[in-house]
Amino acid sequence: MTSDAEREKSSKAEIPNITPTLLISPSSTSTPTPTNRDKNHGKSSDTPPLWRRINTILSWTPPRCRWDPSNPPQFSMSMNVLFAFAGGFTVANLYYSHPILNILAADFGVAYEKVAQIPTVMQAGYASGLLFLCPLGDLLPRRPFVVGLVGFTTMMWLGLCITKSLPVFTAISFIVAITTVTPQLMMPLVGDLAPPHRRAAALSIVVSGLMLGILVARVLSGTISNFVTWRAVYWMAFGLQSLIFVALWLFMPDYPSTNPSGLNYFQLLWTIGKMLGKHPVLVQACVAGFFTSATFTSFWTTLTFLLAGSPYHYTPLTIGLFGLIGIAAMCFGPLYARTVTDRFLPHLSVLVGQSCCLVGICLGTYLGTFTIAGPVLQAFLLDFGMQTAQIANRSAIYAVEPRRRNGVNTAFMVSTFCGQLVGTAAGNHIYAQAGWIGSGSASVGFIGGAILTMCVRGPKEEGWFGWHGGWSMIKKNKSSADGKTVETAHHTEEQRGDEELGAEEKVLEELAAEGGHEHPLREESEAEKEKEKSSEKSEKSERSSGEDGIKPVKI
Repeated sequence: MTSDAEREKSSKAEIPNITPTLLISPSSTSTPTPTNRDKNHGKSSDTPPLWRRINTILSWTPPRCRWDPSNPPQFSMSMNVLFAFAGGFTVANLYYSHPILNILAADFGVAYEKVAQIPTVMQAGYASGLLFLCPLGDLLPRRPFVVGLVGFTTMMWLGLCITKSLPVFTAISFIVAITTVTPQLMMPLVGDLAPPHRRAAALSIVVSGLMLGILVARVLSGTISNFVTWRAVYWMAFGLQSLIFVALWLFMPDYPSTNPSGLNYFQLLWTIGKMLGKHPVLVQACVAGFFTSATFTSFWTTLTFLLAGSPYHYTPLTIGLFGLIGIAAMCFGPLYARTVTDRFLPHLSVLVGQSCCLVGICLGTYLGTFTIAGPVLQAFLLDFGMQTAQIANRSAIYAVEPRRRNGVNTAFMVSTFCGQLVGTAAGNHIYAQAGWIGSGSASVGFIGGAILTMCVRGPKEEGWFGWHGGWSMIKKNKSSADGKTVETAHHTEEQRGDEELGAEEKVLEELAAEGGHEHPLREESEAEKEKEKSSEKSEKSERSSGEDGIKPVKI
């Protein structure tokens, strides 16, 4: 009779040939299959794809620019200038082709009418970007989004520099115009970063950069093309885009999404329309912006016809340099915003800006046919007035929905862009029928509509019409942007909530201490810990007793 040890030994001797068969499949005993490294010719399967590596590079943030909720980025003057420079020479991409359309037609060997579609195509692309890309600023973190768009624009712009096909040039121009909306993503970020009582001044610097970029693009393009090939202009623009990409990648601060787990893309688009039915001040700003921008484009479109004809007969170079007059007006914009717009209700600055536009249009329209002083004064006053009104309107509407500033900005910019299209079309058509005075008189009507829009609703009115609340233009709250809304940056709300919870715990601790406990909350937490330890010990004892009850089965 064999013992238990002998039976166990004999059973172990029978098993070894079975176990490998169960653990190893038949295919594993055959010729080894090539590994992923062999299939990829020596490349490891762990290597990420190219698009993922590009995304890693674009989303990398220097340590000084990384987001820290306890120490959010401070909006400094250097950051303000960076945004103005980036915005100005990004939006300039839309205007390099305007003074050199005849040169493009000669170089591509086509009729002038075929290259005249390039500015129209780019404006259509810009409008598409405003409507479909800008709302994403409320959904995505803006640093990687903006830097990625600028990088994509830079790569596509290289195609404009080297292509010799007009259809390809036109198609790339349309794509580039879509991604050129990065300045409209930066301005809501300025509204988030800048203190409310300094928002108008900060926005004014960025808008001055945008308008400067528009004027400088036309001047540089017309001047350079008179001496060298037009491609030198586009290579210069490529270099500027590359510089902007590097500067933003190195210095643009990170900022969290305002809706990280909220609305999806289609809901973002839908809510833009709902905003217009909910905020009267937004509708007022959109209508006023529509009429004001119509006068701006109508003037600059028909001015070329006036200066090229009788009695001036200026050359294209002289007409291009005429745009430099607007630079002087832009220099006054930030100064006015800091001293007036930030200290009084935005309604006042909107009316002041529109009044300057009205005076300038009247002087230019009815003096411009016999003295150059009329168009010069109109260029100065119109640029200054439009900038002042636009900054004040932005300062007011950014306070209505702080978490949806990109959506608010989209509504305002779409209406402004529609005004520009109407001003261009109406200005050209009326000039062909009634000349300079006719088109100028239409601009008087446009700016009159803008002033009327601001007069039917007062600065303190909560409804759609009326002046309830008084006529005073003095801010009730000096630290707010619109004078009445107390704003708190959304990234500080959670931090403030934690501080409030900490204050509540402190009060509870003081109340409990009055009852004779030195550290009641600490004692309570220690008691809970002891309770948890005792429960863990009981669970372990039950588990060990259960394990003791299980006897090993011999095979």
